[in-house]
Amino acid sequence: MARITPKKRHTLRKSQAEDLKNRLRAEIGDSTSLFPWEGIEIVETDGEVTLFLVGKKPLVMETKGIVFPTLRGLLEHPFPERKIVVDSGAVPFVAKGADVMRPGITSISPDVRAGRPVQVVEEKYGKPLAVGIALLDAAPMQERETGKVVKTIHFVGDEIWALEF
Repeated sequence: MARITPKKRHTLRKSQAEDLKNRLRAEIGDSTSLFPWEGIEIVETDGEVTLFLVGKKPLVMETKGIVFPTLRGLLEHPFPERKIVVDSGAVPFVAKGADVMRPGITSISPDVRAGRPVQVVEEKYGKPLAVGIALLDAAPMQERETGKVVKTIHFVGDEIWALEF
């Protein structure tokens, strides 16, 4: 991901926060209630991503019209939806931004949909490693034995992870 520089920052209006909440609900369902919805700030950047801060922490992001929690959001408010679990052999690669390959996956939640965001977690502790876009629905992904199945868009140590406010 290219260098991210914050451009504008301001507090969301109540109606804007409600719209954001509804868009996140479309992605993760009722787990949206785990996220706090008061005092949300929006940070527009010079990159393809817009960040939403709660308590000066980037917990939610929007990129290419998709709203999904950041890794910090996933760490603070874990939820079971849209989850792909990878084995320990895949962890170092995914944590450095590699796309997820089918052989490294141990489980896939049934709500994974092609073209929609997913969380990629490691199998031992369930900690999130990356956020990506699924390239296949859950069933075809389960049947597949080789190839790339998730395009990584945010990972531990990237520009979003390193941002401080």
